[in-house]
Amino acid sequence: MNSEGTRGVSSFSLFILWFGAAVSIAEIYTGALLAPLGFSKGIQAIILGHVIGALLLGLTGLIGSQQKVPALVSTRISFGRYGSYGFSVLNILQLLGWTAVMVIAGARSVNEISKILWGFDHQVLWSMMIGLLICIWIMVGIKKLNKINLLAVSLLFILTIILSTVIFNKPGLINEVPDGGMSFGTAVELSVIMPLSWLPLISDYTRYARSAKGGFWGSMGGYFIGSSWMYIIGLGAAIYAGNPDPAAILLAANLGIAALGIVVLSTVTTTFLDAYSAGVSFINLKPLANEKSAAIVMAVLGTAIAIITPIEQYENFLYAIGSVFAPLFAILLTDYYLLKKRSIDDRKNVYGLNTFIWALGVLIYHRFMAMDLFLGSTLPVMVIIALLSIIIKGVGEKWRLSKNV
Repeated sequence: MNSEGTRGVSSFSLFILWFGAAVSIAEIYTGALLAPLGFSKGIQAIILGHVIGALLLGLTGLIGSQQKVPALVSTRISFGRYGSYGFSVLNILQLLGWTAVMVIAGARSVNEISKILWGFDHQVLWSMMIGLLICIWIMVGIKKLNKINLLAVSLLFILTIILSTVIFNKPGLINEVPDGGMSFGTAVELSVIMPLSWLPLISDYTRYARSAKGGFWGSMGGYFIGSSWMYIIGLGAAIYAGNPDPAAILLAANLGIAALGIVVLSTVTTTFLDAYSAGVSFINLKPLANEKSAAIVMAVLGTAIAIITPIEQYENFLYAIGSVFAPLFAILLTDYYLLKKRSIDDRKNVYGLNTFIWALGVLIYHRFMAMDLFLGSTLPVMVIIALLSIIIKGVGEKWRLSKNV
């Protein structure tokens, strides 16, 4: 391990990493989905959802900081070795999906810019170029990206200022309510789901944190600020122009070729994390594989999916992620923080009780989605699963004690 790895990653570096991850086209598009709620209520839903989601993200990352293990390895605490294998497969699939979605979104935006600037129309080529840049990012490595990420996020911060200036200069935006309808609970859920999708990844990076406290605040703060801001930009863009595509906004700001670089950069800094963590999840299945090589393979596969598969809508994809990972991490967080179970027993292949509770949680999540609760589905499901886990395990412990008496 190099000297930087020995010192660990600072809280500021993790703040920069996760702010950069949040400044993405996907976050802007998801924020745009909240437009039917109107600007004022939309912001309320965004903030509430991100408070919930970012807190869950920080608590999950804290496990990685304290235990020094990747996210999916930490699930062995509650689900055993085989359980972590199953979740690793699910996580690889969702990360390949995210990689493809991000590459498609980025390539489409860049292609629109290149058509207007030069009359060049070749989305497949742009997809391949973005995929290549992601592979280069992976080869550089997480521990050597501090300075690069600082430069990238500085440029992305300028992007957020420009987008905000263009959108929020419109008079009367705050009071404007578009046609259509959306419940407050649905908007909150869409705001929770995006940070929730990072739960299986967060510890892949916080395990390198110089301190557990710094890893918690740096990661949670960077993501909360960046993601909330992107959601609000997407919300405002959808209401203001009916088009949340950052490419259109940047061109309207007369940025020209700089717009192309900004879109590519925002896509690469986020999608790198997806591909890299897919590789880390693969290592949980094949420990002897090379982490960077596995991540590069995942980036290539995700790019290939982006080229051959027309992914138009991903709202249902986000809900599918929520249904799988909300009950999973409710059980892990309950075991770790409330029941004080903090060690991994490599002799244990699977914890049947927790697996049953998790499956029940998936069913409850989908049931709650149909009910359209005020606070969304994620928080109520996680609270119910946490309570069930505590009660069932408490009863089981009393039964075992009574049998030993």
